[in-house]
Amino acid sequence: MTLEQKVRSVEALFSQLEQETQQFQEKSKLGCVSGCGKCCTYPNIDASPLEFLPWAFQLFLSGKAEEALESLNTSQDRTCFLLTPVSIVSKGHCGSYSQRGLICRLFGYAASKDKYGNLRLATCKIIKEEQAENYQATSEAIAKGMYVPVFTDYYMQLNQIDYQMGSKIMPINKALKMALEEVLQYYTYRPMPSLDKQIV
Repeated sequence: MTLEQKVRSVEALFSQLEQETQQFQEKSKLGCVSGCGKCCTYPNIDASPLEFLPWAFQLFLSGKAEEALESLNTSQDRTCFLLTPVSIVSKGHCGSYSQRGLICRLFGYAASKDKYGNLRLATCKIIKEEQAENYQATSEAIAKGMYVPVFTDYYMQLNQIDYQMGSKIMPINKALKMALEEVLQYYTYRPMPSLDKQIV
């Protein structure tokens, strides 16, 4: 599979998840607080390089991949490189929302399995507290079989695209760095992809 095919496959997975999370949001009535971004400020977010391959490819097409890699190499910040802070009260937004990673798409609208195999909605304290009624009703509905995207299911699908890149879970900035390195290395001895293949 070529790098561009991997990018398309990851994008197709994201598109599928987008539809599922939208349906889940409509049924659960749960949603992020506008302009919050607090979950992005935590320094211990882990991700895989593969989920940021579309982001790295887009940067490469726009001629900004090497500059971004240099910034990542020199930065000591553990907060996500893509976070654009907007205030001093832990608020901000993703600087590359359309190419955000799988972890960013799942958190808040997906479930993880506990040690007994039961699904537990993985969301933030703000949603749990400020939307307590909907959160409680949704948790009960999930226990009764309401469909919710599941973290492990989506990461398994990601691994099927490229097991090596998809199964490496690491701090988010390291994953971003590795995705950029993968793209830059791939095109070292290959012709530039044509601009009509640019990701929208």
